[in-house]
Amino acid sequence: MATSPSSSAQAARDRVARRLRDLRADAGLTGSELAQRCGWTHPKTSRLENGRTPPTPDDIRRWCTACDAEDQAEDILAQSRDAESAYVEWRRTVRAGLKRLQDSYVDLYRSTQLFRIYSPTLVPGLLQTEGYARGILTGVAELMDIPNDADQAAAARTERSKIVHEPGHRFVMVVEESVLYHQMGDADAMAAQLGYLLTAGALPSVSLGVIPHATRQRGLWPQEPFHVYDDRLVSVELMTARVRVTQPSEVALYLKAFEHLRGMAVYGADARALVLRAIEALH
Repeated sequence: MATSPSSSAQAARDRVARRLRDLRADAGLTGSELAQRCGWTHPKTSRLENGRTPPTPDDIRRWCTACDAEDQAEDILAQSRDAESAYVEWRRTVRAGLKRLQDSYVDLYRSTQLFRIYSPTLVPGLLQTEGYARGILTGVAELMDIPNDADQAAAARTERSKIVHEPGHRFVMVVEESVLYHQMGDADAMAAQLGYLLTAGALPSVSLGVIPHATRQRGLWPQEPFHVYDDRLVSVELMTARVRVTQPSEVALYLKAFEHLRGMAVYGADARALVLRAIEALH
């Protein structure tokens, strides 16, 4: 991608900062005068209105009061909450356990008709078996140094994945061939996962493409994992955070990238042959 996947999040924060800056200017206040009215230092005013520090709800209320614009406080508070939800650190979301994180996706899944998923590293969550998911989530718990509820989380992940069998949804998934060789869990768990890909790839609602290692002159290099929900939201998974992209121009760029990646993949019998080759490599 030409831009950082966190750029939408920063752009949302910048819009909040610009709105605060405009309020101050409209009120005819200098940065120092506003700081005095709010009871903080001038450098804090500068950090807030240049987007270097996200404002707290109390900051926003004080700012609006200082500018005689209390009627705008609730609207700016809502805008700020949306901006902060665009970039969510995994540590915050897994604090209450990995199972709760799995459950938090259910409403989004049910409201989405068309899923487009690209993964360069792992089998997409919607096609994961319980043993494979357990292997991944155990590793997440160890990496994040949180209590390990991987058994319950894996069960919740496979439960929510039953949506692939429900009417009203379509799933277009593209993975790199290397996904078939990254063993999560033991060999039996991996064999079961690869076997399930053969079954799931044949479901009427699922299109599963595999980009072969041997693809020559790739038009696009492997990207970070991302999910597109209809045409309205992209969720990008980074090492430390999940980024929610809603800016139309950036969503369009991810859709364009997805079509490039999808065009490099093989399907049907050719994709099954790659999966079977990976199963043979386990023995």
